[in-house]
Amino acid sequence: MKSVRVLTLLACVLPASALAMLQFPGNQWLADYAAATPTDVISRLQAGIDRGDVKLVFDEEHGYLSSVLKELRIPASSQSLVFSKTSFQLDKIAPWTPRAIYFNDDVYIGWVQRGRVIEVAAVDPKLGAVFYTLEQKAEEKPRFQREFNNCLQCHDAMLNTGGVPGFVVQSVYSDRYGYPLPSDINPVSSDRTPLRNRFGGWYVTGTHGDQLHMGNFNAAEAAHEIGNVKIYLDRLNLTATGNVTDLKKRFNTEPYLSPHSDIVAMMLLVHQTYLHNLMTLASTDTRAKDPQRAEALVKGMLFVREARLSGPIKGSTSFAAEFSSAGPRDHKGRSLRELDLNGRLLKYPLSYLIYSEGFNGLPFSVKTYVYRRLREVLTGQDDSPEFAHLSQTDRNAILEILRDTKPDFAETEILPNR
Repeated sequence: MKSVRVLTLLACVLPASALAMLQFPGNQWLADYAAATPTDVISRLQAGIDRGDVKLVFDEEHGYLSSVLKELRIPASSQSLVFSKTSFQLDKIAPWTPRAIYFNDDVYIGWVQRGRVIEVAAVDPKLGAVFYTLEQKAEEKPRFQREFNNCLQCHDAMLNTGGVPGFVVQSVYSDRYGYPLPSDINPVSSDRTPLRNRFGGWYVTGTHGDQLHMGNFNAAEAAHEIGNVKIYLDRLNLTATGNVTDLKKRFNTEPYLSPHSDIVAMMLLVHQTYLHNLMTLASTDTRAKDPQRAEALVKGMLFVREARLSGPIKGSTSFAAEFSSAGPRDHKGRSLRELDLNGRLLKYPLSYLIYSEGFNGLPFSVKTYVYRRLREVLTGQDDSPEFAHLSQTDRNAILEILRDTKPDFAETEILPNR
């Protein structure tokens, strides 16, 4: 069976000699990644624990989960539930015991019922994705253990992340036990993936009209019983598995922090993982004379080729309101975190991750390039067809918001082009 993984935050132990076999842009880059001391939110949280400034609270039902989310300011409403067996704790994952993922702009947390560890992937300003596990055992000073190889076998795969440590959200059909089925659909999701091809192997709550997605479905047969999988999948009617607002009839939701798997949170999860990978790729290519990766980041931030929505999307929790209220606002009260959810994801199509630690930590040359290109597009100096989805109203609003809320962007406007 084809091996697939969905945001697999794995516990990993392999010898250092095996690191050289991984698909990185070069051995020196790999060596630097492995040897570097992270400065992400998890490393800072661990420092607080070691000093005694932070006390993680353990409970019998969720272990450290609730305490970790509180310390990292991750809302429980961000919960996204994946039931495909695509994590190293796969023996505990099934359609009746899905894996929960929680996130904010800088870190992703994975939790499995009765799992041995909490799975963590943080965005480091210099290194990109950094992986950790936290053992679910009550201790005075619990420790986040940095992890390497088994994580990177999936999370640096050329087809998944471009060959740098990154994040992966995949969409797969699963059988009744959660085992993935082979399919012609590209499993890696991004902003460019049509809604019809997203969320396979996940539970999804919320409404989306007559638009279809792959969520909430698992084949009645086991993988080895289905036979001609392609014919089977071609005959599926996904209408019956859409517009779900209550998961209680599908599995016991009581062990989870929320009974939901909000579609809005999941759409933002797809966006973030895609853009975080573009940031890491751009940061590894700073010496290239033709900065293709930095240009790819610009296009990703501006939602070039974003898959359009044909109707309104509405989540089932308070997540959308919580998300929108968190961002900085300009003098007119506008924010890059305002959602559209009718024809596109954001009201003002420039990624809110421009405020994130991952973006702020990019090399100066990359940020300078991105800011210059944003000015060219937003002022109309670059009016090429690939940016035609941005109306003049969009461009003016985004430019004004940036000038009011992103001081270093405003500063670069008075510098000569480099």
